[in-house]
Amino acid sequence: MSQSSAAPAIAHNKPPEILSLIGDTPLVEATQFETGPCRLFLKLENQNPGGSIKDRIALSMIEAAEADGKLEPGGTVIEATAGNTGLGLALVAGAKGYRVLLVIPDKMSQEKISHVRALGAEVRITRSDVTRGHPEYYQDVAARLAEQIPGSFYVNQFGNPANPLAHERTTGPEIWEQMRHDVDAVVVGVGSGGTLTGLGRFFNRVKPRRGIEMVLADPTGSILYEYVKTGQLVKSGSWAVEGIGEDFIPEIADMSLVTEAFEIDDEESFAAARELLRKEGIFGGSSTGTLLAGALRYCREQTKPKRVVTFVPDTGNKYLSKMYNNFWMAEQGFIHRPPHGDLSDLISHRYEAGEVITVGPDDSLLTAFKRMRDSDVSQLPVVDKSGRAIGLIDESDLLVKVHHEPSHFNDPVSKAMTDQLETLPPDAKITDLLGVFDRGRVAIVMDDNKFLGLITRTDWLSYLRLHMPKSSTPPEREFV
Repeated sequence: MSQSSAAPAIAHNKPPEILSLIGDTPLVEATQFETGPCRLFLKLENQNPGGSIKDRIALSMIEAAEADGKLEPGGTVIEATAGNTGLGLALVAGAKGYRVLLVIPDKMSQEKISHVRALGAEVRITRSDVTRGHPEYYQDVAARLAEQIPGSFYVNQFGNPANPLAHERTTGPEIWEQMRHDVDAVVVGVGSGGTLTGLGRFFNRVKPRRGIEMVLADPTGSILYEYVKTGQLVKSGSWAVEGIGEDFIPEIADMSLVTEAFEIDDEESFAAARELLRKEGIFGGSSTGTLLAGALRYCREQTKPKRVVTFVPDTGNKYLSKMYNNFWMAEQGFIHRPPHGDLSDLISHRYEAGEVITVGPDDSLLTAFKRMRDSDVSQLPVVDKSGRAIGLIDESDLLVKVHHEPSHFNDPVSKAMTDQLETLPPDAKITDLLGVFDRGRVAIVMDDNKFLGLITRTDWLSYLRLHMPKSSTPPEREFV
């Protein structure tokens, strides 16, 4: 929604009822994991209305701005984010009647962008391949917009004291009561640093003598683990886990509160989150896996019984196309298929595993079109009842048949498909595959009469990217 088309925002006098449901989330014990001598408890922040722990800080920062007079009726809330903070702000500020403007890096998932827009937020897309100081860096863009737009409030979660205050006043006391005043350690991640700082302050106050350990679980590639261990700021790497990990020390993050730290790579994080869903039925996001893996490592290292708490920071439904998608996991190298040492290793969707979207020769062209659209592909193999690939149909074939007469959508696929196929056996050479690509075709891999799958240029590029040296992978970071 553009500024000109946005409806006038008027802050409501009475807060919407949905905001009263933020916080007071359940805490459950994880009983299906090996936790050594410890008992491990999970605080289910995915049960907040917006699906994440960031609802807490969104409410705290908006209410603080209202109390301080920084945000008045008709004002605009501006933040640089595409993660859960943006969703929380869209929920809270939108429900209160404010205009919400989020500056989002272009690498963020379409699901999250669609979600914040559905909540009424306006979105400005900016570059994700630039760093602090560049005019298109997302935080700099947000700060600039806040200076230009009258009546605006730049949230700045990384430097906003109301961020850790939310956890000091709500999350910490809730855990303390739910654990019956018996907590030995809390495992957290750091995105903006609010959870670490707020909980650390609260627990240092209620249990000052014996203390409660604040344990950091940090993605491999983030600088925070190394900073805790050595006090040195190192160059950041890349990681796929979203919402935690940083390439700088956030202003509100009191890293002196950390008593132990664990470095968790993406593969371990994703595996832990998927295992949590299978074993406990708890649907968490990618950072949930990092925290769970860190908590399990901590628990298994202990020699005495301890009561340990960690979080399910957000819901897994934001990650269905990523960490809960076996194809994405395999393409990223997080699921390892047994190698065959031939061209079949390049097939991303294997027919025998039921992974290939196909049509039959007697299916209608409308069916083919719908399957292409629903699966976001531009071509489909045509497979007969015996499982043999007999053709290929793509968008061009469909257009040729229906552009003059749309009723031809009812024609069978066999009337439009291409039966001049480029087939290769699994033991064909890469030069043979490149020859198929040079002729503008895709390769259909056949083991005798057995259809194995397709190899496209994208499959080949994905394979090459997966096998590139890690040292040559450009750094990237996620946003909260």
